[in-house]
Amino acid sequence: MTDTTKGIVLQSVKYSESSIIVKIYTEALGLQSYIIKGVRSKKAKIKTALFQPLQLLELTATHRETKSLNFLKEARVGYAYQTIPFDMTRRSVLMFIDEILVRSIKEESANQTLFDWLWQSLIWYDLTEKPNPDFHLVFMIQLTKFLGFYPKNPTRVSGYFDLQEGVFVNTEPPHPHYISGAFSEMFHQLSVISFNKMDELSFSANQRRKMLNTLITYYQLHLTGFGEVKSLEVLQQLFE
Repeated sequence: MTDTTKGIVLQSVKYSESSIIVKIYTEALGLQSYIIKGVRSKKAKIKTALFQPLQLLELTATHRETKSLNFLKEARVGYAYQTIPFDMTRRSVLMFIDEILVRSIKEESANQTLFDWLWQSLIWYDLTEKPNPDFHLVFMIQLTKFLGFYPKNPTRVSGYFDLQEGVFVNTEPPHPHYISGAFSEMFHQLSVISFNKMDELSFSANQRRKMLNTLITYYQLHLTGFGEVKSLEVLQQLFE
């Protein structure tokens, strides 16, 4: 079966001298892996530049239910980034977000709501006049809505946030995976903010670093095999 769909590039690796294997989160079929033969040759019709992390594409591919690796026939830019290719800060943030998505998205079925949110969020970040230093934090907390562990009781500020159970509570949890006091209040503020209102956040560099580490711990507690984030150090240095 041949399908035409939008897709968001998550990962690409070299395969043989002239080919690559690309992992793409598609609108129609969820997470898919494609082999693209000859793409690294000079005469290739499809260029490797199309498969940069989080590139937004329109693609045509053959899909077989019995195959985990399908063939990409055509690919073209679905949205051309206006600022990201020329802005080191935005590129670094996207590199980090890409790694978060690679480690988080495993479903091989379509999720229209998640796909639309990802597509529009990336365009929003590209078009915003000045990149907000908390975008990646808001992105991560909003992504949990689709991954199934968005914080519970977000309408009530409590003394503690239980990272293990994913809930704001009034009593100290019986395990070490929690935050409390003013930092719990900050986490609550982050959990209910939108991209359009990020300027209301006033995190210091140290608070931003602590919040990012907390969110990564939160993901590790709720996603089996999430592991260590390799691009974390680069991002932390960026917002020092």
